[in-house]
Amino acid sequence: MPLPPDPDATLMLRVKRGDRVAFAELVEKYKQPLFNFVFRTLRDEAESEDVAQNTFLQVYKSRDRYERTAKFSTWLFTIARNLCLNEIRRRSRHPAESIEESHAEYEDQPRQQYEDKAHIAAPDKLLHGELAQKIEEALADLPENQRTAILLCRQDELSYEEIAEVLDCSLSATKSLIHRGRETLKEKLKPYLQSGEWE
Repeated sequence: MPLPPDPDATLMLRVKRGDRVAFAELVEKYKQPLFNFVFRTLRDEAESEDVAQNTFLQVYKSRDRYERTAKFSTWLFTIARNLCLNEIRRRSRHPAESIEESHAEYEDQPRQQYEDKAHIAAPDKLLHGELAQKIEEALADLPENQRTAILLCRQDELSYEEIAEVLDCSLSATKSLIHRGRETLKEKLKPYLQSGEWE
């Protein structure tokens, strides 16, 4: 069965032929969604920028081997996820640069710059920022596969089938990961939403 038209794959085929303008278009389209995905996985701004840049570098280096077997976005996020997992493994081998330290650095970061909605009414701004922080903390506590599935699910580009490809698991397992992740987030956020306190 032929793949549905994917304008990004068409751009990538142009990149394969040496078209740098096409590559710049792909970078421009995906740099923010890709950074958001990586940042919510690693929770460290500098490392996330490095991993996002390395993802695009890998895309460019692999351009000659690119085949239109899946949507471009599926391929891109698969590369990003693998680089994130490499970074998490590197951290575990170097305890001095632990995830806890990355979390501490993250706490000092101004969260507003990572919000998708640029304009929030002033009275709601503090509450919105606090809730966003709690959501990020709850996401960080999810098992890696569940967290990645939830984050990819928030990317409008990707279907459940494509998320399954990125995660390298079956469609039913992917749906189960997303369901369990959402249920866990709901449970974790319920007491905060009811009382304003976080346990």
